[in-house]
Amino acid sequence: MRVNHVGEVCAQALYAAQALTARTPALRDQMRAAGREETDHLAWTERRLRELDARTSLLNPLWYAGAFAIGLAAGRAGDRISLGFVVETERQVEAHLAGHLERLPDDDLASRAVVAQMKDDESRHADQALQAGATPMPAPVRWLMRAAAKVMTRTAQVL
Repeated sequence: MRVNHVGEVCAQALYAAQALTARTPALRDQMRAAGREETDHLAWTERRLRELDARTSLLNPLWYAGAFAIGLAAGRAGDRISLGFVVETERQVEAHLAGHLERLPDDDLASRAVVAQMKDDESRHADQALQAGATPMPAPVRWLMRAAAKVMTRTAQVL
């Protein structure tokens, strides 16, 4: 659940930066709306961590700063690229959450409910970005994003 919480810290930063750099009011509103939903996810994962007597990542300020910088870069590249970044990010998060659901014990209904709702919301964010005109990310960018996510996942599990 700590890894999911870190993902939500990063989502806050990404959506805030992408809203800041959006060129149209409609896209700015879309990014802010998705960010508000990610705020719910952040609260759910934080509450679940407390219930499990676990802590958040010690590196959350660094995760936020790094994700904000990435969000600024994606946003400055243009709205269609920024939307494409959302699609790729959310699809990767959706896959991560699906894997997490498979590994969660069947009787951990509270965690399963949180993860399942987050997965549905992430899928919807990706679909909305596609509908808004997302440009697909090139293969090297997708690979780099997956590699960065693996580093974040492994690091957040420990720190």
